Amino acid sequence: MTTKTKKHTKYFLSDGTQVAGVTTALSIIAKPALAPAANKLGLLGINSNIYWRELADIGTISHYLILCYLKKIKPDTSEYKKDLIDKAENSFLSYLEWEKNHKIEPVLLETPLVSEVFKFGMTMDILCHLDEKSILTLIDVKTGSIYDEAYYQGCAYINGLHEHNYGPEELLILGIPRTVDENFTEKWFYEFAPGFKIFMDCLELYTAIKNYKEAIKEEK
Repeated sequence: MTTKTKKHTKYFLSDGTQVAGVTTALSIIAKPALAPAANKLGLLGINSNIYWRELADIGTISHYLILCYLKKIKPDTSEYKKDLIDKAENSFLSYLEWEKNHKIEPVLLETPLVSEVFKFGMTMDILCHLDEKSILTLIDVKTGSIYDEAYYQGCAYINGLHEHNYGPEELLILGIPRTVDENFTEKWFYEFAPGFKIFMDCLELYTAIKNYKEAIKEEK
C-alpha cells in the first residue's frame, strides 16, 4: 500500500458503471467459524471486535511495509499505535526472511485494474518474475491463515490480468504470521478455472442482492 490506511477503492467500467471489487464480491461467502471464535474470545474476556480490528490493522501495516519495500519508498506508520506497528514489523521481517531465498522482479505492484469483460475491479498485491523465471507469478500476501477465499480471489485476479495482456501462469499465496501462534505458509496454484467459477458465482449473487436492495429503496 502506498497509503497508510487501506482505502476502499471504487471501480468503474469505461462507460462509468460502478462495479464491485473482488474482495467485496467474495464477502458474500458465509464465515461460520467466526461465531465460535468470537464466543471463545468472549469467554477469555476479550472483545472480539477490538481483537479482530487490531489484527486487521496489523495486516494493513504489514502489507504497507512490504509494498513500500518493493517500491523502494520510505513508509510512514505514524497514524498507528506502537504495539501494532511492532507486530506488523515482525510480520515484515518474516517476509524478508522468506525473500532471502528468492528473487523478485516486480511488474505490477498493487495496481487497480477493471475487467470490462467480467465486470469487476481488482487490486492485486505483486505481479512479478520470481526466481528469474520467464513466466509471470502472481503473489498474494495474507497475514494469518490462508482460507479458500484466497484461492478464489487469486483466480479472479489472474483472469483480470489476462484481460490486460498479463498472463500469470502460477499463483503463490503467502501466509505471513502476525502472532506467535501463527505459522509462515505458502501455497502454490496452477489451475484457476475452478476458483474463477466460484468467484463469478459470488459476483453474480452479490450483484443480484445489491440490485434488489437498491430497487427496494427506490420503491419506498
